[in-house]
Amino acid sequence: MAKQTAKRPGKAPTARHGVKRSRLGSIAVFVIVALFGYLLMANMQVNRSVAVTSDAADLVAQRVQHVSKLQAEVKDLSSQINTFNNIGVADSQAQKDQSSDDAGSGTMLPAVTGPGISVTLADSPLWENAVGSSGSAPNINDYVIHQQDIEAVVNALWKGGAEAMMIQDQRVLFNSAVICKGNVLMLQGKKYAPPYTVSAIGPADDMNRALDESQAIGVYKEYVSAFGLGWKVETKKNLRFPESPVLQPMRYASVPHKEGKN
Repeated sequence: MAKQTAKRPGKAPTARHGVKRSRLGSIAVFVIVALFGYLLMANMQVNRSVAVTSDAADLVAQRVQHVSKLQAEVKDLSSQINTFNNIGVADSQAQKDQSSDDAGSGTMLPAVTGPGISVTLADSPLWENAVGSSGSAPNINDYVIHQQDIEAVVNALWKGGAEAMMIQDQRVLFNSAVICKGNVLMLQGKKYAPPYTVSAIGPADDMNRALDESQAIGVYKEYVSAFGLGWKVETKKNLRFPESPVLQPMRYASVPHKEGKN
């Protein structure tokens, strides 16, 4: 009689239920870990926003404090400017009240008359002979008056004791500047073409002597002989210079008074 192997019911179903429970547990753990990670990231974002908000508030407070400080400085500087303006107005009024006879402190140089000399400088008429067929000359500068020539005359006349001076039709002021561009003289905004005349009121003999002793004028006279530059000195019995506005009032330094020791 053949033996029949007894069946073991329940083995296979038990194994299937165990696998299902294991999968459900893994899913639950994954969900819990994901939820915990989400809560952790959200908490970090909230903390970061709070920190940024706190920093922004501090920055705004610092800016407000800085602006307030700058406004105080602007107010102080405005007060100083008003004070200086008031002082300037007072000084200007005081200068207007002074006598116009004082050329050093007024706004106008008074008209003056007296003996003196006049010096005239001119370009050479021989420059045309120096121009070649090309229309240019290698040494054309030797035939024209330059800025240093006029300055040499002005300096020599001052050294010789000139009391007042004019170049062309303008008074020479303390801030006059002789500027030449090419052979055009620019003086206080005006342009002049040669010949140039420098006149000075003062001791004629002393000024003539100063012209003769000037080394710069000695060099110029060599060019007069070599290239035909113009040079003419005239003694004048009565020169008259009209009054002229001063661009700004002259100011002089003064020695402070020293008190004696006790």
